[in-house]
Amino acid sequence: MTWLRALKEIVRTGLTIERTRLEPLVALRAAAGVAIVIGLALWLVSPAYAASTAFGAFSAGTATFQRSWRPRKVIALAAGVGLALSTFLGYLAAGHIVPFLLLLAAWSFLAGMAWAAGPTAGIVATATVGIMLVTITLPTSVEQALEHAVVIALGGVVQATLILLFPIRRWGAHRDALADAFAGVADYARRLRHDPTATFDPEPMMTARDAAAVTPAQARRRPAALHGPRGLAERIRPVVAALADPQVGAPAEGPERDRVRELLAAAADVLDAAARSIRRGVPAPVRPQVMEVLRIDEEHEVLEGPARQAAVQLVSLLGEVLETAESGGMPVTPTTAPGAGDTPPLLRPTIFRQVPVVLREMRSELHRDSPIMRHAVRLAAVASLGYLLGTWLPLGHGYWAPIASVMVLRPDFHQTYARAVGRFAGTLVGVALATGVVQLAHPDASLSGGLAVVSAALTYLLMRTGYAVSQCFTAAYVVFLLGMGGEGWHQTVRDRVLLTLLGGALAMLAYLVFPAWETPRLLDRLADWLAANGRYAAAVVRGYADPAGRRRADVRQALLASRAANAAWRKALDRAKQEPVRHRGLTRRQAEDADEAVESLGRAAMLLETHLPERGARPNPEAARFAEALEADTAQAARDMRERRNPDWDRVEEALDAWEGAESALDPVARLGAELQVQALEELATAVGRTPLERDIESSRLERQERAEKEEGSRREGDTGPAPPPKDEG
Repeated sequence: MTWLRALKEIVRTGLTIERTRLEPLVALRAAAGVAIVIGLALWLVSPAYAASTAFGAFSAGTATFQRSWRPRKVIALAAGVGLALSTFLGYLAAGHIVPFLLLLAAWSFLAGMAWAAGPTAGIVATATVGIMLVTITLPTSVEQALEHAVVIALGGVVQATLILLFPIRRWGAHRDALADAFAGVADYARRLRHDPTATFDPEPMMTARDAAAVTPAQARRRPAALHGPRGLAERIRPVVAALADPQVGAPAEGPERDRVRELLAAAADVLDAAARSIRRGVPAPVRPQVMEVLRIDEEHEVLEGPARQAAVQLVSLLGEVLETAESGGMPVTPTTAPGAGDTPPLLRPTIFRQVPVVLREMRSELHRDSPIMRHAVRLAAVASLGYLLGTWLPLGHGYWAPIASVMVLRPDFHQTYARAVGRFAGTLVGVALATGVVQLAHPDASLSGGLAVVSAALTYLLMRTGYAVSQCFTAAYVVFLLGMGGEGWHQTVRDRVLLTLLGGALAMLAYLVFPAWETPRLLDRLADWLAANGRYAAAVVRGYADPAGRRRADVRQALLASRAANAAWRKALDRAKQEPVRHRGLTRRQAEDADEAVESLGRAAMLLETHLPERGARPNPEAARFAEALEADTAQAARDMRERRNPDWDRVEEALDAWEGAESALDPVARLGAELQVQALEELATAVGRTPLERDIESSRLERQERAEKEEGSRREGDTGPAPPPKDEG
């Protein structure tokens, strides 16, 4: 992507508001927490004191909107404690420029490394850097600093208390995650009716598994609908794929294909009903016509062989799904408590036990090539440099420059630049609007506090979408808050706009000076996914080699590792498409072809997984040889791809030839699955196995093509006016 197209995409995403991501009741509750803190401080102390304490309540409320499977009240309390600690430590060192800069750099570096534990930890840690820069200007003694730290922590306590007293959709995020998994399988079944080789998006399944990991305290209160059904969705996924596949399942045309389409449509209806039941917590009945389609008539059933076997499996699994749809997600009873059955819950460590886990993850990122490490270095540099420049410039409120820098910076290019542009545009509009209100209404402290609460509510409402618009209300919130504390409006307009622009420019420049591009790592991500998919495919084939000794747990662990590598590859690919740099060894077309090939390898393994033999079945020694060759060749191919060498599949092809002449080749499903896997590997070799000269020629051709398209677009803009905005691919 060129720089111009990247900036256009940044502006578009910053202004886009997705209505489905708005949470008005949650925003109202968080704004009520800010109002309580401001009201109490105005009543008991002073407007200036209320202005300083409101920052803690606002930041703690912001933390509760981050994506996390922990209870929101826990996030609010943790954010309050972190904000209070950073406030107090910042004031202790604020009297001396050198100690404070060292503290600011170290604290910013740790906040950047906190991204190793996930986006939620990184965002909350970044907020503590911002509060350190603001609140150090408020107290006048150590005792007052301690007092302000306690009050800021109290803001987190107030937010947590409101969440406890006024719960909104208990387990709502967990319900949505599991319901999305069922809806994803339902959508997959419908797409298979028209495209028997359609790909399956594993992201909803991965999200549902993350949501299923609970702390011991959560496991005791979790609704029954959130424990167990996820496994059904996992088991249905390969069955519908095997039923629809024209090579392993029913033929591409004829009565059997028509019957398969009926079964897939009925399965989608049942899965959608289960999704509605889980999401809303009420029974979701299924139409009688659907139940009639799911009846397997032994005498008149048209399906035969593997297709019939898959249909029987599907009907049996859907019978269990119907129980979920009809239950409505009733609360857990002692007889159905998580852990009482044969599937124990996935346990998540408590927030205190998570500390050593986070430290290990941070330690593993301490190397030069780590995007997290680079982000931490950038964050420490821009915070320190921004503070020095803000102090040196005669604008006042110098802390706004480093605050803008640290709140804008993210580990990847697109988010950093999108937030920089969005923050400046939102700040400009928000300050202008708030200034106009102040000039016209001349509000007193109480009215300024009320306007600040309204601005905070609108910020919370748009927290998860429309970053530029949300920053408009954030800027207005700060203007009203400072006005309530005695700051004149003329002190905030020019200073805040110029310093915000400076801070955003520092963040953007820091990314260019010390970048963490995903594009050069594409081949490594693809190689990781190939190796993981090879291990998953080999684990499935070993189930045919030794049915008596096979372990479903091995297949399951290999599948999870394959999904994680797939997610890392797709995340890198999406980021690379948004970066203004090019991979010289992997063109966009090559990446797309390689993606399809590795996806086909995993799909062939998924089809084989559906028809794994029973434990008493006859062993297949040729399958064992093929599994060993498959795992070895994919692992070697991954190493070859990282070193820019062409992969080859000599061992896999030899094992397949030996299998073809053996007696065990009479197993049509296993043999056909092996052929599909070899075919996928050959497609991968074709996609990435070009010579360096061919790759250079292809890269040059694409550059010329893009240059010609750009010139053509510029010519058309000059003839017909501005071009329409790019289509939203999300």
